[in-house]
Amino acid sequence: MKHLLDYTTEVQQALEAGQPIVALESTIISHGMPYPENVKMAKEVEQVIRENGAVPATIALLDGRIKIGLTDEDLELLATSKTVRKTSRRDLAYVLASKELGATTVATTMICAELAGISVFVTGGIGGVHRGAESTMDISADLEELSQTNVAVICAGAKSILDIGLTLEYLETKGVPVVGYGTDAFPAFYSATSQFQSNFRLDTPQQVAEMLHMKWGIGLKGGAVIANPIPEESSLEESEITALIEEALMQAEQQGVKGKDVTPFLLGKVKELTDGKSLEANIALVMNNARVGAQIAQAFSAK
Repeated sequence: MKHLLDYTTEVQQALEAGQPIVALESTIISHGMPYPENVKMAKEVEQVIRENGAVPATIALLDGRIKIGLTDEDLELLATSKTVRKTSRRDLAYVLASKELGATTVATTMICAELAGISVFVTGGIGGVHRGAESTMDISADLEELSQTNVAVICAGAKSILDIGLTLEYLETKGVPVVGYGTDAFPAFYSATSQFQSNFRLDTPQQVAEMLHMKWGIGLKGGAVIANPIPEESSLEESEITALIEEALMQAEQQGVKGKDVTPFLLGKVKELTDGKSLEANIALVMNNARVGAQIAQAFSAK
């Protein structure tokens, strides 16, 4: 697939020079936030990564090509087009062959990042096991990708709309290490804490980089979850968010929302029910992940 990769000049030069690079997904732009907040956020995240010593590489699918790094025109197109396909592993071959416009999920961004030689990826929160999955079998492809693709995912934990306990159980079964960055708790996206613990705690970019080099150096396949809690000043009350999610889930069921439409519906509903506070929290946690991700990429490339 490498012949399908197109790099921006900035990313190409960084690769040739051995500079630290951080991959970014594009679903958060096309499906995660409204316009124009999505474009503003995407550009600010890229800038935070540059300010912290790394080069950003936002990934998307355009005209049958895998774009590693996006121009301002590409970002605008993703942010405003009504025909962007949310592209997971299942959809990747179809979107490339049909030359549709595709926004990459966590799973697809990991695939493309590994293909491009990028080991560190920053996102908001990973997908996981959905509530009620024991009957629906609704489990995000992100988890399976983490078990087989050698990319570290810096995130604010799992989205709190998921069954976090079952998500962690699934990751354990697949041998994916879950690291609390500067915390023992496993963060729950909008909240800095949850009732669950991470497997390990690491406090510096150097410690994370050392673990990643050791993991892949001894031949252990798969990624790692680096769970970086939302900054305390932006964190929403865990109990409040849980109650709002329960209400949003009930509305989704009543309206017959299913499959991959559930997550954007729930995020939109939570934003509405929190009077926009959840969107502010979402932006704050992504910026924080970008800062930490750039520092980890820098430490990783220095080894």
